[in-house]
Amino acid sequence: MDVTPTKLPEVLILTPRRFGDARGFFSETWNAARMAEAGLDLDFVQDNHSFSVETGTLRGLHYQAPPRAQGKLVRCGRGALWDVAVDFRRNSPRFGQWVGVDLSFENGRQLWIPPGFLHGFVTRAPETEICYKCTDLYDAGTEGAVAWDDPDLAIDWGVSAPVLSDKDRAAPRLAQVESPFLEEVSA
Repeated sequence: MDVTPTKLPEVLILTPRRFGDARGFFSETWNAARMAEAGLDLDFVQDNHSFSVETGTLRGLHYQAPPRAQGKLVRCGRGALWDVAVDFRRNSPRFGQWVGVDLSFENGRQLWIPPGFLHGFVTRAPETEICYKCTDLYDAGTEGAVAWDDPDLAIDWGVSAPVLSDKDRAAPRLAQVESPFLEEVSA
């Protein structure tokens, strides 16, 4: 497994090896022991699978607040997507900065998004499937969102008229939300 930091050092690109032959390939997308060796000692408690019919379907920017904050390991099972993480920790020197990574069935990459980061994606191909593991269970009472098109974030989604849910269409701007997250500070 290749682990590559992004410009937000807590957000990582994980690329598992693929072993292929005439039948196709095999890839180990998660191995707790190998990930712990790489500094990712994570306990996943929920797997999610999202399917988007149309190219340009945008979901996000979402978070789940403490005490149910979620870290996510995101991969593309079919199709292609642009996956985005935004630092949402209010005392972080990188607060409001974002990183985007192309995830596709072809490239096999995964993105680790730790708790304290907003998450969103836009599909780049029809019938795209997104699979992701979460470090905490879904809790509707702690979920929140920030506007995908907030000019203060200036995320280049590569789409001007995305397919959106009503919730994402009505999400407030970053300046209107008090982040429930703090950057962990070592003593």
